[in-house]
Amino acid sequence: MTMGAVSRPVLRPEDGVGDVEILRRIRAGDRGAVDELYERFRRPAFALARRILADDGLAEDVLQDVFLGVWRDPGAYDGARGSFASWLLAVVHHKAVDAVRREESQRRRQARAEDQAVLDAPVATRDVEDDAWSRVVAEQVRSALSVLPGPQKEALTLAYYGGYTQREVAALTGAPLGTVKTRMLAGMRRLKSELGGLSGPAGGGALSDDAPWDGTR
Repeated sequence: MTMGAVSRPVLRPEDGVGDVEILRRIRAGDRGAVDELYERFRRPAFALARRILADDGLAEDVLQDVFLGVWRDPGAYDGARGSFASWLLAVVHHKAVDAVRREESQRRRQARAEDQAVLDAPVATRDVEDDAWSRVVAEQVRSALSVLPGPQKEALTLAYYGGYTQREVAALTGAPLGTVKTRMLAGMRRLKSELGGLSGPAGGGALSDDAPWDGTR
């Protein structure tokens, strides 16, 4: 029996009787019974969790959670609803799916934080002279954008003038997120070269390779 291909244990009729006896011992506080239950179902339970999560560590975490739950509340299993084996694997499936959702939610939050760190620049308070200079810079930036290749120009225009995050730019253009990041970085470097390190009256308006430039529409 290979661990990667098994989704449920193949049990003989007497196996069901053995499961009931192990549960009886668990209810009586026999810790050794939990170990027996783990050995009995570890392979099929791990194979199911591993297939859903595609990660050995996360699959082991799910198994620990499931068997700890059986120890804490053996009465959660209702024999009238079917075999213990089917119930246990249903619990494993449910918890593995929950783990997938948690991991995906964490990845989305991290991606949003990374996008915001790259694209969201703080808005500084300027005096009249700085505002006038910003308009001059913005006009030159528009001119410099025209020399960029189409994909770079599109990505930078959506991000700066449209206010979209890198992930949103990827969705709008149909390009992978990594491709959008590469295009924006290359475009920013080209703009910096075209503008020749343009800076404002106080020397603070130069473009940066690491963040969107600051200007007006």
